Amino acid sequence: MTDKIYDLIVIGAGHAGCEAALAAARMGCQTLLASLHLDTIGLMSCNPAVGGIGKGQLVKEVDALGGEMGRAVDACGIQFKTLNASKGPAVWSSRAQVDRKEYSLYMQDATAKQKNLKVIEAEVVGLIVKDNRIEGVETKQGQRILAKTVIITPGTFLNGLIHIGRRSFPGGRLEEQDISRKLSPSLRNLGLKIQRFSTCTSARLDGKTIDFSSMQIQEGDQPPKAFSLSTKKSARRFLNLKQIPCYITYTDEKTHQIIRRNLKHSAFLGGKIAGPSVRYCPSFEEKIINFPHHPRHQIFLEPEGRNTDEYYPNGLFTNMSEKVQEEFIHAIPGLEDVKINRFGYGIEHDVVEATQLYPTLETKRIKNLYLAGQINGTTGYEEAASQGLIAGINAALRVKGKAPFILDRSTSYIGVLIDDLITKGTPEPYRMFTSRVEYRLILREDNADLRLRKFGYEFGLVNKKDYQVTQEKQRQIQSGITSLKTVSQVVRRTDPNSIGEVYPGGKKITLYQLLKRPQVKIEDLKRHLPFRASPEVLHGIEVEVKYSGFIKRQLAEVQSFQHLEKIKIPEDIDYNAVNGLSREIKEKLTKFKPMTLGQANRISGVTPTAIMILMVYLKKRGG
Repeated sequence: MTDKIYDLIVIGAGHAGCEAALAAARMGCQTLLASLHLDTIGLMSCNPAVGGIGKGQLVKEVDALGGEMGRAVDACGIQFKTLNASKGPAVWSSRAQVDRKEYSLYMQDATAKQKNLKVIEAEVVGLIVKDNRIEGVETKQGQRILAKTVIITPGTFLNGLIHIGRRSFPGGRLEEQDISRKLSPSLRNLGLKIQRFSTCTSARLDGKTIDFSSMQIQEGDQPPKAFSLSTKKSARRFLNLKQIPCYITYTDEKTHQIIRRNLKHSAFLGGKIAGPSVRYCPSFEEKIINFPHHPRHQIFLEPEGRNTDEYYPNGLFTNMSEKVQEEFIHAIPGLEDVKINRFGYGIEHDVVEATQLYPTLETKRIKNLYLAGQINGTTGYEEAASQGLIAGINAALRVKGKAPFILDRSTSYIGVLIDDLITKGTPEPYRMFTSRVEYRLILREDNADLRLRKFGYEFGLVNKKDYQVTQEKQRQIQSGITSLKTVSQVVRRTDPNSIGEVYPGGKKITLYQLLKRPQVKIEDLKRHLPFRASPEVLHGIEVEVKYSGFIKRQLAEVQSFQHLEKIKIPEDIDYNAVNGLSREIKEKLTKFKPMTLGQANRISGVTPTAIMILMVYLKKRGG
């Protein structure tokens, strides 16, 4: 047993583990990060991209709180796009293609250089628990390492099993066939309920053998838009960034026939994989079966990096045998002669039912033990990083004896993600979408810093200078809106520079009223503005003005929502003592242990009447 007692141990150095360890160390905690392999820290197991619809918002929020993912993307990105740009700003989502190797090297360097953080190569095989409180971990090498708090972030390595057709073997990634075999039984022995989930990935293709001439080219946005607020310092690099294009091709009936003939060679459809797969990211063979009316499916060819010819065919996720993969990939236009560098595969792994966690991501059974990432039933780098950051912050706050940090559904996408997991649970791998977020008009990408940066600053994860930039942005937006209300413009039918609706004889109207009109953009008003501002500030002003009515309505909804969220439920409450609740509701409330009346209200089967009964009970109790 080592003599040193760490403040915090993080098990696993994927996207969740890196964010958790960096956050805790930056908050002054003596932190240990244990990885199975030091040279795979921060490795992208699946596609070489970060962000996307609903996911870009998560990365922006991680960055606003002081996380590392956004900075890493900007340092290693090779193409940047804003998705849904033709729609309203509530659903704009950033996405970047990333150099897969460079991203991992960036995270290796960030963790290695971080003060208060020690990184070791070790497999954790057990947990040291006393009186339902975590006290440390045991490694395969026989070490017993003590700590005040522990965060588990194993990704797909928790009892992982890889499938290629009818062939199966242990592994967390195809290139890493070692797994955490003993950690899962250790969690089960502690009373945590374990589930089995699955996912799959695509083959990797040699770009030198792809015929791009038959494909649609997809260029990045010009100028590219950075993910991180901190990247503004090196804006010149972005303006001169040479972006690498992606390409689109499509499958056809020939490809689909090959799949139908060979369904027995699918691990998932053949019954080899027991765990449910990702509904919104299904294997290619599942697409063919579930959508027989679709004559074709889009395949997005993504470059893996600047110094490699390898491409990732996004949309061809599969666990078919190598022989079948060879056949159907070569039937796709442009890929007739492609060389397959590595075949796709399916993977099963253990997860913990997330309803057994508090909003801080601490387990309800074992004090000071936190879980983050795919172990909680999610899929995706962004969901993992978000959870890792929240777990890291809360573990550090616990060590410091401070109040926990909880984001609710009205404050962030991260709050929605965690609330969905711990309140509703998930019967299949969970993926974030904008459609899951009730208040998405006020939880936009562009205002993540205005919503969350103050917390990052309070925790010491955001420096004073960067926080002052956010404060100034907020001040300029509010000042700009006030100015628009005081400056008028005469609008005449005969005036060639008239903006918006015209009036016979002319009419005076404020710039604020003009900007509220759908056909008027803030760019149209630029020469009339009584102030100068950055594009970010002008965008903030435009959104706040144009959607002011909707925003006001959502803020009223949030106020109503927060009323229930403010009513705390004591940890020691005995629901059997609450008269009027049905036995079923008592059992559910006892199982889920909601922290607030708002969280209790979102538990399936808990009725509005039950919430009223609870409210009266808590009031009588003096709550």
